[in-house]
Amino acid sequence: MRIIVTGAAGFIGFHCVQKFVALGHEVVGVDNINSYYDVRLKYARLRETGIDNVEEETLVQSTKYPNYRFIKGDLSHPEFVKKLFNFPWLFTNNYSLFTNNSPVIVHLAAQAGVRYSLENPDAYIQSNILGFYNILEACRENPVHHLIYASSSSVYGNSMKVPFRETDMTDDTVSLYAATKKSNELFAFNYSHLFRIPTTGLRFFTVYGPWGRPDMAYYSFAEKISRGEEIRLFNAGDMYRDFTYIDDIVEGITRLLDKPPVAEAPDVPNRILNIGHSEPVFMKDFMRLIQEKLGVEANIVNMPMQDTDVYKTYADVSALEALTGYHPQTDIATGLGKFLDWFRGYKVI
Repeated sequence: MRIIVTGAAGFIGFHCVQKFVALGHEVVGVDNINSYYDVRLKYARLRETGIDNVEEETLVQSTKYPNYRFIKGDLSHPEFVKKLFNFPWLFTNNYSLFTNNSPVIVHLAAQAGVRYSLENPDAYIQSNILGFYNILEACRENPVHHLIYASSSSVYGNSMKVPFRETDMTDDTVSLYAATKKSNELFAFNYSHLFRIPTTGLRFFTVYGPWGRPDMAYYSFAEKISRGEEIRLFNAGDMYRDFTYIDDIVEGITRLLDKPPVAEAPDVPNRILNIGHSEPVFMKDFMRLIQEKLGVEANIVNMPMQDTDVYKTYADVSALEALTGYHPQTDIATGLGKFLDWFRGYKVI
């Protein structure tokens, strides 16, 4: 298969690239490498996949994987996206010889972070709204086999009805970030309805693991405990998160690559799926576990609940399981241990 992975220098995108190239797919990664968090981590991920000497809007061949290339570019710029979707140029010279020329798009590029959306809302409109719109327009003009895109469990807001099911109401989001993800789902439905683009939106639930994002709580806690710095624990730790290990997330995405929604008119080739672990972890218990594994006692400062926070996330993954056989394999103790093993060895360079 031919796959375009947007957000390829990001946490989930990086792991997807490694999985897809290992399976023999021809992969092109895309990322604008923004400075939301330390770009040295993003470049380190790229180097892990054999990508170096990155130049703007220039394809770079991986020195590690013959079936992987990368291009730096901003998806909020329509001219770049049009260039990106020039498939014979983007993939191999013998692209036209393949029976099925339509690639899969795994669209993971987005401005991440719930709390940051209070500080810099413009970034979310540019990346999450305009960038996604440009991808949809490109899919309208260039047929694709399947568009898989990242939504978020944040769309469920502060719903007390658990576990969260895809059929639940998602009108009451509590952050701009969540609102942009909800809008992505609406945009995708309309483009699927009007132009028959097969789309699958994935509502991710607190993804964690090696090479993760420094702004995520588990990573931030590990850093601050290691440095002896105080940790702000919101709502005094009285919250639950459905932590999902990165390998389980990537396995779920991989199983969906060749399973686009197929629908005869007037039905719409569009679906939304939860992808999580389906076992919420109490944050106080999580804090105890990370301290035990680090062998260091944390300096915890209890803080009130923030307006953008939700009390509990809890995924019902039965729809994804029925479709693909997806079943998460990694419990929180094992997954956190793997993250900390990587964390202890990783040095920013």
